[in-house]
Amino acid sequence: MKRVDSGRFEVLRWLERPASRAMWCALAVVLAAGVVRVGLQSPDGGMDNAIVIKAARTWLDGGSPYDDPHFLYLPSAVLAAVPEVLLPLRLLRFAAPAFVTGALLVGWVCALRLYGVGLRSRYAALGLLALALGFAPFGHLIVLANWTVVAAAVLPAALLLAHRGRWTAAGAVIGAAIAFKPLLVPVLLLFLFARRWRALAVAALVPAAASGLAALAMPDPAGFFTRTLPFLFKGDDSFVRLYEASPAAVLPRLGVPQGAATLFALACAAAGVWCAWRRWGRGDVTSPARLGESAVMVMLAAFLVSRPSYDHYLLVVVPLLLAGAGQEGAPVRMAGFWVAMVPQVPGFGWPFLEAPAGVRRAFKDAFTLCALAVTVGLCCVRRGSVVLPHTRRARTLEAAEPAGDRAF
Repeated sequence: MKRVDSGRFEVLRWLERPASRAMWCALAVVLAAGVVRVGLQSPDGGMDNAIVIKAARTWLDGGSPYDDPHFLYLPSAVLAAVPEVLLPLRLLRFAAPAFVTGALLVGWVCALRLYGVGLRSRYAALGLLALALGFAPFGHLIVLANWTVVAAAVLPAALLLAHRGRWTAAGAVIGAAIAFKPLLVPVLLLFLFARRWRALAVAALVPAAASGLAALAMPDPAGFFTRTLPFLFKGDDSFVRLYEASPAAVLPRLGVPQGAATLFALACAAAGVWCAWRRWGRGDVTSPARLGESAVMVMLAAFLVSRPSYDHYLLVVVPLLLAGAGQEGAPVRMAGFWVAMVPQVPGFGWPFLEAPAGVRRAFKDAFTLCALAVTVGLCCVRRGSVVLPHTRRARTLEAAEPAGDRAF
């Protein structure tokens, strides 16, 4: 047993040491190759990014961006996409994947800083290399240039600010990300758990003000509410349905009635929120794991029920989990995490799920999403409370927290 522990500590010490120049060069080559490959293959700067650019161009021409049912963003995103419209295509085709790669790098750096991992360490280099080469959604997001990347970069940055006590700044950052794409709305629950009312107000007001002002410039100011939200709730787009990973979308493809599938997904999401609340209220109030795991659980709960829910949404949570591997009892140290990652290994063909034309890929993504949610949920629930020894009876209590930090 001592030999096993000694070997584990040797591995940890090896990962903590500075990465060699060759290791950094290999990482740079892999990331640059991905950008160049996508730039050569995608003349429009990514399929999903092209949807936003089309919406901005439609608005500049006097039309409504919400004429396209696949434009699922707030009005503020239209104005944010205008600079891309002005770029020549020969530049945009490389600038879009470069921006996505850079944003994923920023998110990884912030996640490492949150958990106190050295930025020059071997773990920092090898972790990002593992995501780039061994996690298929990483490549998918660069190819699509989906604005999910904003959430993937901003969530670790906001958690880092909150961990340092700068909750209002964290709220502003989250609000700005929501103005681009409302993917991080579930994270507002963290501000509610922490009773950070000012930060919560800032996080809500920033996108509301940005979208309200942008909507005034639209020919259809209420388009997001009259067209986009009904489309999302209805969820009857045949093309989108092929890639949706939430149980509410996958189970009906297996013969489960839509109503039953939706109720099951809602129940799973509610359980996920409960796990996040339990994790928030249990001990280690100064540990970054409390923030990181609670945020990840809230997001996974939302992905279980949201329509749509794609594989690249996982990049909002997986880097955070991977960066926290050094924490005792982290989800990455559980077998369930790695089982969940198996379907996302690039290049591995799964019988009956690869053909025809990848229309069954959502089943792999649904397995990953559900397995990851269960793993993180169990980790959240099993986290023990702090034991206060200076009591007559041995009893487990919550750790004392600064004012405003308690879960209600």
